[in-house]
Amino acid sequence: MDLSNLKPAVGSVTRKTRIGRGPGSGKGGTSTRGHKGAKSRSGYSRKIGFEGGQMPLQRRLPKFGFKNINRVEYKAINIGTLDELAAAKSLEKIGIEELRQAGFINRRQLVKILANGTISHKIAVEANAFSAAAQAAIEAAGGSVTKI
Repeated sequence: MDLSNLKPAVGSVTRKTRIGRGPGSGKGGTSTRGHKGAKSRSGYSRKIGFEGGQMPLQRRLPKFGFKNINRVEYKAINIGTLDELAAAKSLEKIGIEELRQAGFINRRQLVKILANGTISHKIAVEANAFSAAAQAAIEAAGGSVTKI
C-alpha cells in the first residue's frame, strides 16, 4: 500500500447535483423549486423577520418605555477615587481638567461626584454635580465644593 493506490471509501464522494439540465436528470423542469410562488422566482430574497404572511414577532410584541430627550448623562466618580487621585498626584484641587488628564472622563462628559468611599485629604473639588452625601463628606474633611 502506498500513495498511488489510495482511494476514498465507496459512496463517500458524489458529484454535485446539476439542476435544470433536462427531464432525464430528474432535476429539470422546475429545478427543485416547486410550482409558482415567490420562492420559485429568480431574485427572491426574504425580508428579515418575514414569517410567511403571519404577523411577525417584532410586530406582535407591545412597545414599552420611552427615551427622555431632556435627560442629562453624568459620569459618576466616587469620593474614594478622588482621594486616591489626590494622594497619588499630591493635588489640593481636583477639577474637570485633572480628571480628564487622569483618564476618568473624556472632553464631552459631565461629572457627578458620589459619596462611595472615604475622603481623608482636604481637597477643593470642582464638578458639574454632587450628591448631598458627597458634598457633606468633602466639606467634613475640610475641603470645598464648586459646581460648574
